[in-house]
Amino acid sequence: MAEGSLIFISGGVRSGKSSFAERTAAMLAMRTEGKLHYIAAGKAYDPEMEARIQRHQDDRDKSGLCWTTWEKPFALEEISGNFNHQDIILFDCLTTLLNNELFRAEYLWRNREYQENLSSDILMAITEIRKNCRTLIVVSNEVLNEPIYKNELVITYSKILGTLHRNIVDMADEAYLVEAGIPIQMKGEPA
Repeated sequence: MAEGSLIFISGGVRSGKSSFAERTAAMLAMRTEGKLHYIAAGKAYDPEMEARIQRHQDDRDKSGLCWTTWEKPFALEEISGNFNHQDIILFDCLTTLLNNELFRAEYLWRNREYQENLSSDILMAITEIRKNCRTLIVVSNEVLNEPIYKNELVITYSKILGTLHRNIVDMADEAYLVEAGIPIQMKGEPA
């Protein structure tokens, strides 16, 4: 089976990147008669995150499209074998998954080997999902433009996220940056 395409979409918080990703997935599914899947990394740790998750669920419900949702705040690799070449998969989002994995690790995150393994595991899961689908859309936040304070966990998170972004964009067929609701294509042929 041929490897599916990979689309990377990033942007600031509330930039419109998730809406753009959902529209892109829906368009691809209509064009190819593909099945829509949504991998949700969000976990409701507080009322704000609970409201954001609910808003995303409501948006998908209102779309009138049939989404299969996979709640996967950790261990993305566990679901990689559940897809086929008709599937259009939207993974939202990389920053949340990384956050969840680091906090789940307690103090392991300080260990350099753990950091490298975590980054490698996430990339491997993305690669495996991509092998088993028509298109994988990965959404992430651009948090690296903000000042990094002298907090060891924030610095570690930023380094891992930056490495993941570079590696995923390198693998991607297309990459977009969404600013104020406007997608700017950074890589790939214009659609």
